[in-house]
Amino acid sequence: MSDQSVFFGASSDAVTRLLTQPVRVLETGVYRGPHYYSHTPMVRIQLDLGRMEDWPSDRIEGFADRLLAMLPGLDAHGCCFGRRGGFVRRLREGTWLGHIFEHVALELQTMAGDRLTRGKTRSVKGRPGVYNVMYAYRDEGVALAAGRCALELVDSLLPADLRGVEDLDRIHAAQAEFDLETRLADLRRMVRDSSFGPTTQSLIDAARRRGIPVIRLDERSLIQLGYGCRQQRIRASITGRTSLVAVEIAGNKDLTKKLLADSGLPVPRGTVVRTIEEALRQANRLGFPLVTKPLDGNHGRGVTTGIESEAQLRFGFDLARRHGRQIVLEQYFPGRDHRILVVNGQLVAVAERVPPQVKGDGTRTIAELIGMLNEDPRRGEGHEKVMTRIRVDEHLVDHIARAGLTVDSVPAAGEVVELRDTANLSSGGSAIDRTNDIHPENIEIARRAAAIIGIDVAGIDFIAPDISRSVRETGGGIIEVNAAPGFRMHLEPSQGAPRDVASPVIDMLFPRGCRGRIPIIAITGTNGKSTVGRMVNHILRYTGRTVGLTSTSGVYVNDLLVAEGDATGPRSASMVLRDPSVEVAVLETARGGILREGLAFAEADIACVLNVAADHLGLKGIETLEDLARLKSLITETVPRDGTTILNADDPLTVRMARRAGGSIIWFSLHGGDDMPECLRRHIDRGRTAVVREPGEDGGCLVLHSGGRREVIMPASDIPATIHGAATFNIANALAACAIAVAHDVPLLTIRSALSGFRSSFEQNPGRLNVHDAHGFRIIVDYAHNAAGLSAIGDLIDGLRHRYQRTIGVLSIPGDRRDEDILEMGRLAAGIFEELYFREDPGTRGRPRGQIMNLLKQGALECGADPDRIRLVTGEPEATEAALRAGRPGDLMVITPTDVSAAWKQVCDFAPAGATDSAARRPLYAAE
Repeated sequence: MSDQSVFFGASSDAVTRLLTQPVRVLETGVYRGPHYYSHTPMVRIQLDLGRMEDWPSDRIEGFADRLLAMLPGLDAHGCCFGRRGGFVRRLREGTWLGHIFEHVALELQTMAGDRLTRGKTRSVKGRPGVYNVMYAYRDEGVALAAGRCALELVDSLLPADLRGVEDLDRIHAAQAEFDLETRLADLRRMVRDSSFGPTTQSLIDAARRRGIPVIRLDERSLIQLGYGCRQQRIRASITGRTSLVAVEIAGNKDLTKKLLADSGLPVPRGTVVRTIEEALRQANRLGFPLVTKPLDGNHGRGVTTGIESEAQLRFGFDLARRHGRQIVLEQYFPGRDHRILVVNGQLVAVAERVPPQVKGDGTRTIAELIGMLNEDPRRGEGHEKVMTRIRVDEHLVDHIARAGLTVDSVPAAGEVVELRDTANLSSGGSAIDRTNDIHPENIEIARRAAAIIGIDVAGIDFIAPDISRSVRETGGGIIEVNAAPGFRMHLEPSQGAPRDVASPVIDMLFPRGCRGRIPIIAITGTNGKSTVGRMVNHILRYTGRTVGLTSTSGVYVNDLLVAEGDATGPRSASMVLRDPSVEVAVLETARGGILREGLAFAEADIACVLNVAADHLGLKGIETLEDLARLKSLITETVPRDGTTILNADDPLTVRMARRAGGSIIWFSLHGGDDMPECLRRHIDRGRTAVVREPGEDGGCLVLHSGGRREVIMPASDIPATIHGAATFNIANALAACAIAVAHDVPLLTIRSALSGFRSSFEQNPGRLNVHDAHGFRIIVDYAHNAAGLSAIGDLIDGLRHRYQRTIGVLSIPGDRRDEDILEMGRLAAGIFEELYFREDPGTRGRPRGQIMNLLKQGALECGADPDRIRLVTGEPEATEAALRAGRPGDLMVITPTDVSAAWKQVCDFAPAGATDSAARRPLYAAE
């Protein structure tokens, strides 16, 4: 999210102007993947319509006509009707300004060159007049600028009397300021600067057709295709497999010719010179006609062909010298210029490149004819379009001068004037497809040249009088071998069939059947996400795979912490998916990241929803448990047909997700045996898969049902994290982890071995049921930050209460929770602990200082807690220290920290007053 100043860039006037308007921007954000409202990436702008909520478009006189006069393309928007004119119908019948902003932002992007159609506008629950306006984008910078422009455009069309602002002169001046053409020019420039060239775009399109993920790694054309260890990188047509040595050889034109000539391939004789005097001497030896070009040039820069005299040689030498100190002087091969594209050793396409030329009409000058050619919409600047505009430079002037012409000459009707001697598209040339015409021997020459130089994607510059005949017969041959060849001439030739030259590159990088993906395991739920993620990580590490894990404590690769902090959002997930060593991604996927930016992935191979309980309600439009369930179900909707969704059969809201979930369903449940839910029993009777806990001593057994078979995985008590089966919530977490492992085809023996070694230690699962026994009393550190989590801890304590003298709780809750959530935490705490330390962290998330602690105390008192046993302490370290000082032998203390690492260190470093170091650290519960 960002504030208005970010959204409106550096223009403080624009911010000031919109602050005086009835419509205000409250928030902006960018969804970069599937999100709560759609699976399409979108920009979100939250608007407060203010008094304009009472003014739909049909009530604003002349508004629709003024808007359509400025943006006639809006007539093509189908809107909810799905056909042309749909939006205009809504506009004239009456629709809200938020909906209008959405369509205007889409149309502005389309006019700027990014054709987009998808958008949504939704009211925000409980906030009258506030709307989330969302629309699709290609580049988020362009989309945000288009949103700003849309707001100012609509603003400029509103009558002053609707604004409620007294300074009408200022309003009129602001309206007069709006210049649509200037704004569109800015947007078009942004589109041009952010767009990929034809070569890169064709490769991206080919990858997406294969279902291969695409990630842009910089502001230019460095692209990651695929995820993790299966990724490949490209920059234009240079791939991650392109040899640097081969690129350097290709860049040295003289060395290239030598290697090709040594292998018997036809190349022109030549040499490298540094001075004009040396060039003149070598010209006498080689004989005219000649070619000059820089030794390491590209795109035809500095090349002069067909040199017939000393004067032309001097000109060519000077031109080449501007692009390099060493100049290639070589024989001129007469014939037509061809580009042969070889990918992975196979010919893919052939194009004849034609130098730019004009055809006279007897009235226009050469300069005017060039201007007419440049009006062709297929021509643009540089590589932005399939052809390049023709520039009048000294090379062009010199070339036509050889024919006795100037740019002011008027060619006769029908007379063709060649403007350059080089045919590169970058200098204005055009292309004719010749793929079907090339002679087999010429193909073999080109293939061998690419192999000799060692380039996987090679552009062979091939001169031949007739490409359908062998150059061994007609003369001609190879004049250059290019790394990073452009695809423009093959994708959209001026004449002939377009060729799909990108797909062979993608097929080379990703053989058929490979989509460049690694398994993605997404885990969400109100409680248990971190523990299940760590259990799954632990199991998969036993298979020898390199695992990337995101969790509330950080990003881990092979158990190595690579980024510390809460890593449950899309940016952390992207970090894992970009890591070239990762073979499996295990992604804890929290509510906040989904609401902020959406998901980091379009598909999850395995999606697991653990539970849905009251937490974070009343935030960012999530008002009810049903809203929260719908948000968390997003990961299940991304599962493809061959994937797996894992759901908790004991949670009613999770059970409902099965209707929209993708892939096959695996249920997990604590209620196996006779207590099994009927829907789960039917599922198992049909031969489908479920993992259940069957009752028995010490927590019962984990059992797999699949294909009509029943297999015991292991006793729950054999999993150390369950504390001999007493921690029921960790049995549920183990069931979910087993279900994920089964979906990932991990053998049961491996699952059993891994879970038998999984403990709730700080090292293996920080902040989740971490037990410390060295101070004469037992301490549990657990991140129980909501009522459901605290209730689960309470169930565990109830089963162990007979072992302890007192139970002490050190508790808090984030300040952005609802009052009723804070009160409920206090009520629950009163029923679990005899002694209560309610704390409040310095960051109260907008609440007055002391309010959180007092609400917790109020909830505890409502349930009969003794006020003399309740202490209010400001600050997490202070509350922890006070509780530790009050601890006595035989006590059980539960600390629920925000900063888990700091709290654990504080517990470990604590020294009870009057105790020796050895006595203070001697475990009292070694038998457990």
